[in-house]
Amino acid sequence: MNENILVFCEQRDGVLQKVSLELIGKGRELADILGQKVIAVILGHNIKDLANEAISYGASEAIYVDHEALKEYMTKPYTKALTAIAKAVNPEIVLIGATSIGRDLAPRFSARVKTGLTADCTSLAIDEETKDLLMTRPAFGGNVMATIICPKHRPQVATVRPGVMIARAKADIKSQNVREFTIDFDDNDKDVTILETVKTTEKITDIAEANVLIAAGRGAKKLEILVAINELADLLAGQFAATRALIDVAPVDKNCQVGQTGTTVRPELYLACGISGAIQHVSGMEDSELIIAINKDSNAQIFDVADVGIVGDVNIIVPKLVTEIKKIKQMHL
Repeated sequence: MNENILVFCEQRDGVLQKVSLELIGKGRELADILGQKVIAVILGHNIKDLANEAISYGASEAIYVDHEALKEYMTKPYTKALTAIAKAVNPEIVLIGATSIGRDLAPRFSARVKTGLTADCTSLAIDEETKDLLMTRPAFGGNVMATIICPKHRPQVATVRPGVMIARAKADIKSQNVREFTIDFDDNDKDVTILETVKTTEKITDIAEANVLIAAGRGAKKLEILVAINELADLLAGQFAATRALIDVAPVDKNCQVGQTGTTVRPELYLACGISGAIQHVSGMEDSELIIAINKDSNAQIFDVADVGIVGDVNIIVPKLVTEIKKIKQMHL
């Protein structure tokens, strides 16, 4: 019989990734509905302490595999380890973060256990009648939200985008529900050899971590206004963000994209400049604490989710905001 929710907790350099904590939180929510447990799985080398950390974020128990072969991520050893644990535990659901590692691991794992995989999910729920996992993801370039089920095979496997779920607060829990799982690796489990790991020194903007985001849409595509929006972001100690519509027509880094095909964000302040409010974008920012929208179209959809709406030309309003904020800052020097 299949039961319980298995969460693959990705770690890098001995640090649990944020998406793993988010998945533990969501897994706990789903498990409570099903009357089951959340089992965290940690693979790596010298990572026993991470198993205890996973429990402090809501896992019912944790299983870890500590082996030199798992020190750096490689497809075959990680697939072998996760598959062996899944076959021993027989989970109902397996959740994996949609990171570069998760997107490589999940399809190989699902093939090994002969089940389906729904990739890049933005929402998970339990069907009240069938108790199947409802896995929702963008389809057709983000123009449609598709809900997928896997009724005939177990486990139900999904990769989930970072940032779309909310991690539980860390609790001070002393648990004995941590156990080591032993796997014997041999030369057939490695088809590559890592000669060197080189970490990039380039700073990549992580808009998911920002408390303040000043976001630009197609209505702010002129270079002059983009410069002003970036300046406004600096003045407010925030970061620049953008819609896909803007990125398609302006020289803006895709790492700044908010929405279904970009990053899901929850800043304290989200200032939308010249953004129409298409569902593909709104679904990635509607949980922001305070949303202020500037758009010259009084019927723009962005006003449906905004806490404060300003009807006007972003090309006029943003430069005025910059000027006024500079005056205020100068007064307090």
